[in-house]
Amino acid sequence: MFSFFDQSLKSQVDIMKAYFIGGGIGSLSGAAFMIRDGGVAGRDITLFEKRLPYGGSLDGARLPDGSYSMRGGRMLTTEQYECTWDLLSTIPSASQPSENILSETKLFNELHVTHAQARLVDINRHKVDVTTMGFSMQDRIEMTKLTEASEETLGNSLISDWLSPPFFTTNFWLMWQTAFAFQPWHSAVEFRRYMHRFMNEFPTMNTLGGVKRTVYNQNDSLVKPLMRWLEDHGVNFVGGADVTDVALVTENGRHRATRLDLTQNGARSSIDLAPDDLVFYTAGSMTDATSLGSHDSAPKQLTKEDSHGWTLWEKLAAGRPEFGNPAIFNSNIPESSFESFTVTCRNPRFFDAMQNFSGNVAGTGALVSFTDSNWRMSIVLYTQPYFPDQPAEIQIFWGYGLYPDRVGNFVPKPMSECSGAEILKELCGHLRFPLTVFEDASCVPCWMPYIMSMFMPRSPGDRPLPVPPTSQNLAFIGQFVELPEDAVFTIEYSVRAAMHAVYQLMKIDRAIPPVTPYDKSLKVLLQSVVKSFA
Repeated sequence: MFSFFDQSLKSQVDIMKAYFIGGGIGSLSGAAFMIRDGGVAGRDITLFEKRLPYGGSLDGARLPDGSYSMRGGRMLTTEQYECTWDLLSTIPSASQPSENILSETKLFNELHVTHAQARLVDINRHKVDVTTMGFSMQDRIEMTKLTEASEETLGNSLISDWLSPPFFTTNFWLMWQTAFAFQPWHSAVEFRRYMHRFMNEFPTMNTLGGVKRTVYNQNDSLVKPLMRWLEDHGVNFVGGADVTDVALVTENGRHRATRLDLTQNGARSSIDLAPDDLVFYTAGSMTDATSLGSHDSAPKQLTKEDSHGWTLWEKLAAGRPEFGNPAIFNSNIPESSFESFTVTCRNPRFFDAMQNFSGNVAGTGALVSFTDSNWRMSIVLYTQPYFPDQPAEIQIFWGYGLYPDRVGNFVPKPMSECSGAEILKELCGHLRFPLTVFEDASCVPCWMPYIMSMFMPRSPGDRPLPVPPTSQNLAFIGQFVELPEDAVFTIEYSVRAAMHAVYQLMKIDRAIPPVTPYDKSLKVLLQSVVKSFA
C-alpha cells in the first residue's frame, strides 16, 4: 500500500502502465488477468479506490459495536460463472492456501447442500406449496412470447408490458423476483436474458438447489484472497483517491486518455499518461450512495448528489454517445432502490426457531420470502461462522425488502423509516415468533438507492461496450457495460467485462470462456417445460 502523493514513489508511479479506477471485483479481476494472462508486472498496475475498503459491492465487516454488516451477497453457481471460476481456479484460498478458491467452494457445497423447505411463507405462516409454478395457460403463452422475442422487438419495454397482472401473483414470479430482485417495471430485455442465462435454474426454483455459497462472506472468501494475490505480485493499491476526470484527446475519430486528475485527502494532482498506458474505469455503481442505519435508527436516504459517484461517467459520456447514457440508470431512485439488513444474534433462539419452523439447518435453506409482506421481505440464514473473526456465541443472517417505501404489515411505517429494532419486529410478526427470540440481537439496516439500477429499461447504446469502437486506451468495466451474452447483477458480469476489456486492449490471444448455453440443452428445455406445467 502506498500514498499516491509520496514523492519518493513518484518514479514508480511514472512507469505505471495500467490504471484501474474503482476497487471492486471488476478492477481486481482485471488486474489479475493482466498479470496472469498478459504477463504484466504487478508494479506496473495501479488501482484507485475512492471509498475503502476494497471489494466494492462485495463488502462485509464487523462494526465497532461488535455487530456485523454487509450490503448483500450475490448469488453463485458452479454451473455458470465461467470467467469467475476460470480466474478463481488460480487464486489460493484464504483459509486453505493449498487449495484454490474454486476447489474450496466446491468442497464446501458438497458438505452444505441447498434444498429450501420453506421457500415461500404466506401471511398465515403457512409454507406455500412451491412444487407448482402456479401458471395459467395465459401465463405460459405470455412468458414464452417474451423469452422468445428478439431484443430488437422488446426494445426498452417493461416486463409488465408483456405479462398480465395475474402473472405477478404466481409462485414462479414470487420466487424469481425475490431470488434476482426484478420488479414488474424493470427491463423486459434483462428479464429475457435472465430466463435464457439461468434456464437450468428454472426446474429447481422451488428449492434453489443450484445456488452455491462461499465458505465465508464473499468479501472474506473472494475479495481478500484475490487482493492478497495481487499484493504478492506487487500491484499498487491507492485508497481514498478519487479520480475526478480523465482527459481525452481525439485524433482521427479515436479517443485517447492522456491524463488522470485525482483528489486525495483534499489535495489535487494528476498523472500524465504515456501513449501505451491503459485505463480501466468502473462506470456507475449499484451500491453508490448507500447508508447504514443502526438498531435504533433508520439509515439516511442519500442520493448521487451526496456521493457524486456518477459524475465521472457523466463527464466522459457528454458528447460521446458511444460511452453510454448514465442518466438512464441513475435518475429514478424509487424504481431502483431496496433496503437490506444484517442481524447479529447473540443467542441461538432465532436460529433454533427458524430450523424448527423451516426444517432447514442454517446454510441449507437459501431464501425464505414472505409472499404477503408489504415490504416483500426475504431472509437467508448462512452456515456459521460467516466471518472468520466471528465469536462462537454469535450467529448472523441477512435479509432485504424490495418495497422499502411501503408501510409494514406489523409496523405502521415504511421500511425506509424503520430502525433495525422495528425491522425485527416486522419479521417476528410474519413468523409469529415472540420478540424474545431477538433478545440481545442487533439489526443494521442499509439503504441502497441504485441497487437495481442495472435493470432499468434501456435502449441499445445506453450501456457502453467494454472497449468502445472509438476508444484507443480507455475501457469500461462493471455492471453498466454491454455484454449481449450475459446477465447483469452477478459477480460473473463484472469479471467477464474485465476479461473482455483487458484481452481486447492488450490483444491477448486466449479464448474467453463462453457462456454455457443451457437454453439450448434439450434436457434443460424438457425439464423446464415439465416444471411450467406442474
